[in-house]
Amino acid sequence: MKTQAITIKHSTMISALLVGAVIAFCATTAAHADPVTPEAQAKVDGFKAKLVEWAANPAVVAAVKESNAKGGLPGVSNAKWDELGEGDAVVKGLSTSPAGKLVTKWEGEDKALNKLNLRDEKGNLTAYSSSSGKPLLYNNAARPPFKGGLGGAWSAKEIKPDPTTQKKSVQISAPILDGGKAIGVIHGAVAVQ
Repeated sequence: MKTQAITIKHSTMISALLVGAVIAFCATTAAHADPVTPEAQAKVDGFKAKLVEWAANPAVVAAVKESNAKGGLPGVSNAKWDELGEGDAVVKGLSTSPAGKLVTKWEGEDKALNKLNLRDEKGNLTAYSSSSGKPLLYNNAARPPFKGGLGGAWSAKEIKPDPTTQKKSVQISAPILDGGKAIGVIHGAVAVQ
């Protein structure tokens, strides 16, 4: 009986410590967010306009349509994606495809753009810029850049470190359209110093 009481007491202490750690992490993460200044917003709006233009590129539309038809990469989930190294053929295929080369070229044209990804209608990664490295998530359907981008050109209201590049950025996205219907999202991050 005494052993059970000690075990319960330790379990309670561990749970309290974990809850405290989560609260501290969330507070720290929120503290790193800054409001978007008018100067930064002007820069962001310029890139949002570029995203809308790039989203209409026939190679982008074709890549996303193909991913939608296949249902993404077979057997790849966020957990599986996390296990794959940057040199893995599946991972490299998304940056060396024609669409991957195109987004790498676009990202390279302006150092203020520090990430550029294409996602299909379910949020699955379709192509990414090799300049910024392997994206953190294969599927980001639950994230604001994907949800916001499906409805039109979108940008975050705060500046914070990008999850992939760790550069202070504003997340941006726009829908990829086919016949006026959103079939995917082009998603990037604008570096703001």
